[in-house]
Amino acid sequence: MSAEIIRTDDFETCLKLRFEVFVDEQGVPPEVERDAYDEIAIHLLARQDGEALGTARILPNGDIGKIGRVCVIKRARGKGLGAALIRAALDEMRADGRFSRAALGSQLYAIPFYEKLGFAAYGAEFEDGGIPHRMMERKV
Repeated sequence: MSAEIIRTDDFETCLKLRFEVFVDEQGVPPEVERDAYDEIAIHLLARQDGEALGTARILPNGDIGKIGRVCVIKRARGKGLGAALIRAALDEMRADGRFSRAALGSQLYAIPFYEKLGFAAYGAEFEDGGIPHRMMERKV
């Protein structure tokens, strides 16, 4: 899939995608999905032919960029867009210059996906939005 992935200020579109995937599909409570970190995050938006298909955000924390809220709408899954979003987030962190490491909290089923992108799991399992996760990290 060849989608354009850009840094965006169109937070409302990103939030709409996140609600479709996390709230409507996965049952994450809306008050958990949207948080105060959205104000300081770098937001990425993936579009193809003008249609918004996926999003991710990067939270700065010193020299670590925490990638989160990564989602792709159902009809666009399985075509490489999720991996493209992660690569775009890593590219954004490299271009920014202040990040040496990337971290993320992965839902357990997605750990192999992130491992293919160079991330390694660490630490104990934890819940986020009622869904089991583990932390993962890699060099930027």
